[in-house]
Amino acid sequence: SLEFLYLGGNFITSIPPELANLPSLSYLVLCDNKIQSIPPQLAQLHSLRSLSLHNNLLTYLPREILNLVHLEELSLRGNPLVVRFVRDLTYNPPSLQELSGRTIKTRNVPYAPSDLPENLVRYLSLASNCPNPKCGGVYFDSCVRQIKFVDFCGKYRLPLMHYLCSPECSSPCSSASQSSTSQSESDSEDEASVAARRMQKVLLG
Repeated sequence: SLEFLYLGGNFITSIPPELANLPSLSYLVLCDNKIQSIPPQLAQLHSLRSLSLHNNLLTYLPREILNLVHLEELSLRGNPLVVRFVRDLTYNPPSLQELSGRTIKTRNVPYAPSDLPENLVRYLSLASNCPNPKCGGVYFDSCVRQIKFVDFCGKYRLPLMHYLCSPECSSPCSSASQSSTSQSESDSEDEASVAARRMQKVLLG
């Protein structure tokens, strides 16, 4: 039933995903630490209204942060993401198991648990959909990490991490000062419109 959690100024370097197990948490203060990334599990904090992350080492935010439906205040000033961003497009080719799993999922090949070993049935259940609306593909372990800028509140552009099924689904990232022109960024605009209507205060400077 914890509602307020203040952990500012503690030299914390990472946020444990288990923090998402606080369904009543409304105010989370993690400012003035050494945090480099936000676990996507925090999107499960559906009661969260205020998230203070200023003065950390963040270079991007997880895309899942848009799922915080009650978030009204987000403080990010004093993080590297305000002035620069990182992009990592290292990509390991899919394994034969992954290629087979992708084929089964994308072509809707019917199967029953009795047809496959238990570990393969469990593996197929872990498929993630590629966020590219023109792709329709899935991935398991092999994916591309890409930064996409999302316009928050009509003024600030925040880098969000996306996971794509292959390099062919990626598109060039624009700088924080450029306008959105690519298909990838137009998708982000749809996401941003939801956040812009909800967010009352985004502090970046």
